[in-house]
Amino acid sequence: MAKAEFDKEFLEGIVKAIVSNPDKVSVDRTVDEMGVLLTLKVDPSDMGYVIGRKGQTAQAVRTLLKIVGAKNNARVNLKIYDPEGAQRSGGRMESRPTDIDTSSVDDLKI
Repeated sequence: MAKAEFDKEFLEGIVKAIVSNPDKVSVDRTVDEMGVLLTLKVDPSDMGYVIGRKGQTAQAVRTLLKIVGAKNNARVNLKIYDPEGAQRSGGRMESRPTDIDTSSVDDLKI
C-alpha cells in the first residue's frame, strides 16, 4: 500500500470491522488545496453503526483520521455519503423516535 493512500486503507479497515456488510464499503479519495477528502459509502442498513449514537462513532473515526493525517503532514476530512431518503432497514436507526435532537447526526451527512 502506498504511503499516500494509507488514510484510505485505514478508514476502510475500521469501517469494515464495524458494519454488517463489509463488501459494500467503499472509500473515494480526493486531494485538493484543502487537503485530503475521504468520502465513505456504506450499505444504508449500516449507516447507524457508522454514525453511532449522537454521532460518537463518526467523530471517533474523524479524530483517528486527523492523527493519521498529521503523521503524514496532510489534513484529512471525512464525509459520510447518505443518499437522500435512504431506507433504514436494520441497524440501530430503524425505529428512531421523532422527538429527539438529531442535529449532530444531520451535520455528518453530505
